[in-house]
This record gives sequence, C-alpha cells and structure tokens, in this order.
Amino acid sequence: MTVRVMLISPAMNAALREARFDGDAPLDRSGRERARAAADAVPAAGLTLSGPSERCRETTEALGLAARTEPALSGWDLARWSGRSLDDVAAAEPARMSAWLGDPSAAPHGGESLRDLVGRIGGWLDSLGAPDAPGADFLAVAEAAVIRAAVVHG
Repeated sequence: MTVRVMLISPAMNAALREARFDGDAPLDRSGRERARAAADAVPAAGLTLSGPSERCRETTEALGLAARTEPALSGWDLARWSGRSLDDVAAAEPARMSAWLGDPSAAPHGGESLRDLVGRIGGWLDSLGAPDAPGADFLAVAEAAVIRAAVVHG
C-alpha cells in the first residue's frame, strides 16, 4: 500500500524567536496570525494528526483542521535543557553541548538522543503502512525536530 505523509511545522512562538529549547510554549500572536493566513493552502488528507505540544495543537486549530492528537509525534525530549536558551546551555555546560552537537548518540541533557528521536519517528512512519493503519493519506502538524527526523529516516 502506498502511504503519503504530509508534514507541517507549527507556527512560531517566543521560544523559537529567543533561540530556546522549546518547553511546550504556546504560539505568539504573530504565529497564530500566520497560521490562520496559511489555512487555505493546506491540502486535504484522509487523517489529520497533531503532535501533543501546545504549539502543534494551536497551529492545527489556527489552520482550521480537525486533528487527532498523536502521542508518537511528541517533540524531541531535551529533558533538563527544555525552556533554556541555547546560549545559556552553551555557557553553563560547554563540554556537554559540544558532545550533543558532535555525537548523534549523546544525550547529556538526560533526554532523548538524536538517534533515539530518529528511531522513534521512523518507527511511527513505518507503522503507517501496516494493514491495520487507518488510511493511506496523512497530514501531521509536528515539531520541526520531528519533521527533520522523519526526513532523515527516509
């Protein structure tokens, strides 16, 4: 069976504008307005899914989509770095930041490594072609790291 998966990254919020590891922050006004403006360009799908983050759910709503929340699409678990700025982590933990940037198996933050993220999202993608999958045409609003992991999985 051929499966088509369309992925949409959620709209901007303050955490992204401030280069912080997102701690599930809501959309800002500008992000909400831009998502509403893009609503007419979103293609139809057999099943629409949303990552569980507030940002994904709010983007889905602003796009005018009725979506099922999909726990498998949760964002990259960066554990104790969540909510902190990239500069703050780099200054406070330079060796750990360097390890994280240089080794896809590293998880110095106590969360999920990049390899683990790609494996988790790859497993979800592979499950969509299963005989008991709900449809062959999916649209999902998911965090950017999840989308990158899906692309890397291939």
